[in-house]
Amino acid sequence: MNRRTRFPALGLIAAALSTALLAASAQAVSPGNDPAALAKIRDTAMTSDYAWERTADMTDLIGPRLSGSAGAAAAVTQVADAMRKLGAKVTLQPVKVPHWVRGAESGELVDYSGRPAGITQRVVLTALGGSGATPDAGLTAPVIVVGSFDELKARASEVKGRIVLFDVPFDQHMADRGLAGPAYGAGSNYRTNGPRIAAEMGAVAALVRSVGGANYRLPHTGNSNLQDGARIPAAAVTVEDAMLMSRLAKRGPLRMRLVLTPTILPDADSFNVIADWPGTDKADEIVIVSGHLDSWDLATGAHDDAAGVASAMAVFDTLKKLDYRPRRTIRMIAWMNEENGTRGARTYLAANEANAASHIGAIESDNGAGRPFGMRASVPAASTRLFAPLQAALLPLGAGVFQRQDALSTGDLSGLERAGVPSFAPLIDTSTYFDYHHTAADTLDKVDPDHLRRHVAVMTATAWFLANIEEPIGRANVPAR
Repeated sequence: MNRRTRFPALGLIAAALSTALLAASAQAVSPGNDPAALAKIRDTAMTSDYAWERTADMTDLIGPRLSGSAGAAAAVTQVADAMRKLGAKVTLQPVKVPHWVRGAESGELVDYSGRPAGITQRVVLTALGGSGATPDAGLTAPVIVVGSFDELKARASEVKGRIVLFDVPFDQHMADRGLAGPAYGAGSNYRTNGPRIAAEMGAVAALVRSVGGANYRLPHTGNSNLQDGARIPAAAVTVEDAMLMSRLAKRGPLRMRLVLTPTILPDADSFNVIADWPGTDKADEIVIVSGHLDSWDLATGAHDDAAGVASAMAVFDTLKKLDYRPRRTIRMIAWMNEENGTRGARTYLAANEANAASHIGAIESDNGAGRPFGMRASVPAASTRLFAPLQAALLPLGAGVFQRQDALSTGDLSGLERAGVPSFAPLIDTSTYFDYHHTAADTLDKVDPDHLRRHVAVMTATAWFLANIEEPIGRANVPAR
């Protein structure tokens, strides 16, 4: 006979104690948006190097991860395995991605006014994503230099049969004053649209001045909007070489020999990595935290976007350390193919557009790993007051800013945002981001571990806050284009 049978009162007391302990345990792991819980999340993130270790794994062990490459496939496996190890429910969502492979690339100025006999000058350049190819031996053609689309239009009669160089400077003064995004947008317009427009006007090739700062003769690659049927060779030249060509063109006719031999292969099979940290009583409602797996092929994509993916992964690591379970499901997504197609984002949207209303908010980190100062968000203006507790929790990190915009239009979340899902992105110091962006210099040594911890703190606190908030934050209302 056990003690509970002999002494019924002891059994009742034990049952009551057990119930109380279970209730206390449930409260301990589901503290909601209590200020103390947000502070614990913040402080736990700031003592962990999990994101740094995952960034190192992705960059040092894998390297470049352009869509369709072996590196991209390895990143899918690596991230999925790491999330399973944390105890997340992992799904690999199939995505068909472009498979563009860089070939030989070189440029040489072979004739210009005042050229000494026997002298040619090398141009440092790199092919743009989606570029067409020259013959294997290259092509040689006159160069026309323009500083705007208006100038190109005004000189339309000179374009046919020539190489067009768009010499448009990146405005570092804007970047230094917190406006790196608009500065990049202005410059990248020429990279994405310039080659296509030049092709339509009869150019045999197109060059763009690299879009970024830190002019150390590094070319900045990126995608072009070239399409089959008008896929001319297209490359980014270094700032120094663009300036040289502009000066020489003012002296007289300028000719260039260009070799670009990229290959476009059939679309490849790949995946978005989706990992869920299940919610409790509102598990069917979803908060996304994300970054993109793919990178350009010139370097290891540490800032763009290994650090973003690693920060998103670290949200789960932080919550696991605290044994915190959110009311809503937090979903980590490592997007595939942000750089040259956004196929991963479009695939997810197609599969989830019908239940977009169940997505409460979506966070994406894709502006590098500079120091964060808070969050940007496309929530209704009336909802900004709801985020005061989150701001208070992040204030000790100097990250208490909450900046509302009508639309963030981030690469992978823009479709969800148009479907009404509020977007969130860390408000980051990007003054030096475009020094490395899309170059061979985007390597792990450029990432500050302390800044990365701050990213994790901001992203985890925001994801947790959204997953537990009581009052509805409303929907994004993206203005019509």
